[in-house]
Amino acid sequence: MGRRISRCLLAAASLTLTLTLPPAATAGEPAARYVGSQVCAPCHAGQHERFMRYSKKAHSSKNLRLMAKGLSDQELTSCYGCHTTGYGRPGGFTDFTATPQLADAGCEVCHGPGSVHAASGDPAAIKGRLTLADCEPCHNDPRVHSFGYKPLLNAGAH
Repeated sequence: MGRRISRCLLAAASLTLTLTLPPAATAGEPAARYVGSQVCAPCHAGQHERFMRYSKKAHSSKNLRLMAKGLSDQELTSCYGCHTTGYGRPGGFTDFTATPQLADAGCEVCHGPGSVHAASGDPAAIKGRLTLADCEPCHNDPRVHSFGYKPLLNAGAH
């Protein structure tokens, strides 16, 4: 575990992390906010159950809490962008106490903030089809090499 964490920090130190923000709401449209994966579960039970069972990111806060002990505040916050949901964005993760429902890298990391979709059920209110390009902000070349990343776009975790 220690080697992986140090490789992550080494990779993070040499990278510029680019996170894509959700699109701004247009006039008359509410801005989508992050709600957490549990809100997705009632309508997407099968996907949610597979995600929780097979995806490592569904439990990423466990590793973040372990890593936190050996990291400075600055190092730790650099991890939040990929290992939590919506960090640095409106309604996203702020800390383990205030936003525990967003402490793991959940559904909305890839699909975008889900409040409007959850309230309306409108498929157009969330990103439904993902591509590998959606994974690249966090799963870029140095990280892929360090962690042996294998995309789960079509592998049953989704």
